[in-house]
Amino acid sequence: MVLADLRQRGLYTRPTSRKDGRLWDEISEAPMATEFACSRFLVPHLAGSGWALFMDCDMLVRRDLQKLFKVADPTKAVMVVKHNHRPLEATKMDGQAQLRYARKNWSSVMLFNCDHPANKGLTIELVNKVPGRDLHRFCWLEDEHIGELSTEWNWLVGHSDPAVDPSIVHFTDGTPAMPGYENCAYADEWRSELIKWAT
Repeated sequence: MVLADLRQRGLYTRPTSRKDGRLWDEISEAPMATEFACSRFLVPHLAGSGWALFMDCDMLVRRDLQKLFKVADPTKAVMVVKHNHRPLEATKMDGQAQLRYARKNWSSVMLFNCDHPANKGLTIELVNKVPGRDLHRFCWLEDEHIGELSTEWNWLVGHSDPAVDPSIVHFTDGTPAMPGYENCAYADEWRSELIKWAT
């Protein structure tokens, strides 16, 4: 999702600015670590129907994603890994602010049931009007509409149980290309895949 394209199509109208060189969301009164901090919630609208997957860009997929779609529960509006992630660090990912909010990292992998009636509340207007922290806590849904995926589908480097064999590795603090994260878990595998992709 390129933010400029979404703006041009009239789908993303949230006011943003730059503060201290960082993208700033005026509604949330907070920095945005990425352009898709809030625009990710437009995925059901963009997909239209069926199941649609959103993933952060700092991930390594180690299994066929069709296996993820096979565990989707049609009674749920969205499926996520329900992390209890409370980072102590003040910064992450190339100096970005490490914000703390309810249900942190739940929205970094979201399998949306676009046809679920509860997702009718996730309107373009809502995405553009409420603080990002409300979107990230799934403010338009009742708790029973949020399905749970096993940790393997959004395994947080340095935070999740190391005994888990991850299907999706999430370099949430920083990718192996960033200083200080060159030797983190799964860094060699990430570099191997990068070389395959680049050749």
